Amino acid sequence: MESKTIRIVDAESFDTATATHALDEKTYQQAEEIVSRVRSGGESSIREYATRFNERRDDQPLTIGPVEMADAAARLSSEDLDLLKRVATRIGDFAKAQRGSLSALEMDVPGGKAGHSIEPIARAGCYAPAGRFPLPSTVLMTVVTARVAGCESVVLATPDPSDLMLAAAHIAGADQVLTVGGAHAIAAMAYGFEGFERCDVIAGPGNRWVTAAKKIVSGDCGIDMLAGPSELVLIADDSADAATVATDLLGQAEHDVDARPFLITTSKALGEDVQAELEKQLETLPTSETARQSLSENGAIIVCESMDTVVRICNQLAPEHLELHCQSADEISTQIRNAGCIFIGHQSAEVFGDYGVGPNHTLPTSGTARFSAGLNVFTFLRIRTWLKLDSAPESLVRDTARLAELEGLAGHRASSLRRLPPE
Repeated sequence: MESKTIRIVDAESFDTATATHALDEKTYQQAEEIVSRVRSGGESSIREYATRFNERRDDQPLTIGPVEMADAAARLSSEDLDLLKRVATRIGDFAKAQRGSLSALEMDVPGGKAGHSIEPIARAGCYAPAGRFPLPSTVLMTVVTARVAGCESVVLATPDPSDLMLAAAHIAGADQVLTVGGAHAIAAMAYGFEGFERCDVIAGPGNRWVTAAKKIVSGDCGIDMLAGPSELVLIADDSADAATVATDLLGQAEHDVDARPFLITTSKALGEDVQAELEKQLETLPTSETARQSLSENGAIIVCESMDTVVRICNQLAPEHLELHCQSADEISTQIRNAGCIFIGHQSAEVFGDYGVGPNHTLPTSGTARFSAGLNVFTFLRIRTWLKLDSAPESLVRDTARLAELEGLAGHRASSLRRLPPE
């Protein structure tokens, strides 16, 4: 019997726990060694890794400035340059709307006022991987968002300082490009080196060594998230078009062999049609080798008896991307608690999110959408609270002093009592 590219399973036999990915110990240990060496060795260690991974020669600079970025943009065709500008504008407009939804706060409290202000972090480090192809979309998604947040300085790290990537950095507003990738790039941004200032937050997707390094440096600087293999869950009923569903699943599967494409459906007939369409479309897909492995090793078509079961499984998976190809897409979207970004209706292809319709494409993976959100303008902002008391009411002083006494902190008690109003 001919084996199919993707398996069809019923809901009862599908284990959502096996669909999450954790960092393997070997990768983490390798990243830990790299981070440690860069932290202590600075530029010499970075250059050692850059040479080992064929990123830079010893006679090439590790950083590229605004003039070189502008020169790269000038070498790009006017059509491609205009494309990057349009996408950057859409990303920026969405980030500005996000920023505008958060405002400063001031309120009355006993004896005065309290509130918060919204402060951008000073220096943002943005990471854009290269892999098999350059990813200018990630440059725009990260750098534009940091700029809209108001960061004073924005640096991009990428192992691919091609004209396309440098032009994207120029259009997005990067101040500097660090021309290395991997764990040593994350360490360089976290700790700095001679002539390169450390970053306050690091954002952007990457491979497992990048993710491990971000986990290691977290606490010494901020990070956006720990990204794993890319994911798509597609929810569909019998109203969905099998060819479109298959095309969208392949668009996810071609990312890399670790990508995780899932169809969850109430229609076994649709699942079988999608299975057949995948076989058909793979025959002409240039990236079929990667997509086929992703589908066979990580993907599944999950058939459920009811939409309630579909929603339950989806919430357990907490996917990075979720497409809704069903008649009640709007209603179902309100039942989804855990997803990085929801694409509602068959026209709302996930690829539009990837390439800059507005919302950011750097999203939580591996089930972390249960407790985290995608990269956004708030990643680069801090809420700073403040308090201004003209006089401390006696009731506030007494409450504070008693709580300090209960906790055994005599100095705290004395500090509060010093603010008793004069008799």
